[in-house]
This record gives sequence, C-alpha cells and structure tokens, in this order.
Amino acid sequence: MSKTLKVAVLGAAGRMGATVCRAVEDADDLELVARLDAGDAVDAGSLAGADVAIDFTVPAATEANVHAVLDAGAHAVVGTTGWDDASRGRVAEHLERVNAGREGRGGLGVLIAPNFGLSAVLAMTFAAKAARYFESAEVVELHHPDKVDAPSGTARHTAAAIARARSEAGLAAMPDATQTGVEARGADVDGVRVHAVRLRGLVAHEEILFGNVGEQLTIRQDSFDRVSFMPGVLLAVREVVSRPGLTVGLENVLDLS
Repeated sequence: MSKTLKVAVLGAAGRMGATVCRAVEDADDLELVARLDAGDAVDAGSLAGADVAIDFTVPAATEANVHAVLDAGAHAVVGTTGWDDASRGRVAEHLERVNAGREGRGGLGVLIAPNFGLSAVLAMTFAAKAARYFESAEVVELHHPDKVDAPSGTARHTAAAIARARSEAGLAAMPDATQTGVEARGADVDGVRVHAVRLRGLVAHEEILFGNVGEQLTIRQDSFDRVSFMPGVLLAVREVVSRPGLTVGLENVLDLS
C-alpha cells in the first residue's frame, strides 16, 4: 500500500511493546497513533483510527484484544503466545462474520506469529523440510525466566510442523524406551518432545535435533536482542492489510518455497 498505515500498539509499556513502538515511529510508511497497556480499553476510540493493531500483551488478554480490534474495524498482528486451535478457531469465525459485512471495503486480517525473528522462522521452515528424513526429532527452547508460558509458542509451532511432516511421510512413532522418569522427557507436542529452559541472561533461542543411526542434524537459532524481531513485525503490519482472514505464522508471508 502506498498510504501511511496508522498503527496502535497493545502492551506498549512492556519490553517488546516499547521496542515495537520505536520501530513503528522510525518507519517512514507507518504512523504510531496509540499506545495501550493493561487496564486500557480496546475499542474504536482508544485505537484512534488505527489501520493495524499490534498485540504484545499476555496470553490471558490477547484473544479478547483481537476480538475487540476486529469489532473496531482494524487489522491485527499478534506476537503474544498462548493460542490453541480453539482460540484461533474463534478468531477465524469472528473474521468471517465481520468480513461478510464489509463488502466493497476489503476484508480484515489477523496475522498470529509464534515468532517474528527471521532466523527463527527459517529454522522452523528448515526443520519441517528435514523432519521426514530422520527417525528421531526433539526440540529445545531456551528463554529468559520472565517468560510466563512453557513450552514457547515457537517451540510448539516447530514441533507441530515436524509432526505433520512425519505423518505425511508415513513415519512410525519415534523410538523411546523410557519407562521411569517420563516427566524428565519434556512436553509431548503431537508426539514430538519439547524441552523448555528458563535461565537469566537468555533472550530467545531454539535448538532442533534430528537423529538417525550414525548421524545427527542440529538446527539452532539465537535471538540476542528484541530488535531482531522488528523487521518481521513491520513486514507483518504491511502484509496483513492485504490478507483477509486468519494467517498463522510469518513464514506464510515470506517467499520460502
């Protein structure tokens, strides 16, 4: 789009929200029109005419925020984790209802991304492509101890993609003879084990391990600063206005075929 997009940021006082605000202000084709945080109403008035609202709040609030943004007639870009099939389904249904009444005005879009880091998106994409060739696969995600959910949305998204690729390839369940101490084996995400580390000094990191007899493949990505997520966030803002409906994953707006 050639026009300047008006942007509102939800969770603006948080670490990610504050970084997003600076990135929007520094972009020539975007205008920051509203900063909202906990306790602020999310409606047409508080969004101040925003074309797109960016949500970096908390899992307990993010779905309600997205519904409110849609009711206000704005698109949404969501980086908050904690989404599942049910909550995504409710947003998809809301989008269908809203867009049915927007004939001639263009449909609204919501883009939910587990991770906006380009290295993370590429790692997830590479993992999905590699999954069919290996007998074993596990995911390790490492984050700062202030993160409220585990496993991370990125790790869940990665594991789910690995599981789909394995299923499509007709692979059997992964070998695992564990009989005691199963709780130490991490979370089970569609049959893929995911391990979460919370350690001071970390930001956001993921390691995807694949194994066959006699060989191993490791895919690793590291985000050392929140500014690394900003190119992906801004790309999502620019893309969501031309993508009616629900899009899950930044990889869907990148040319990764």
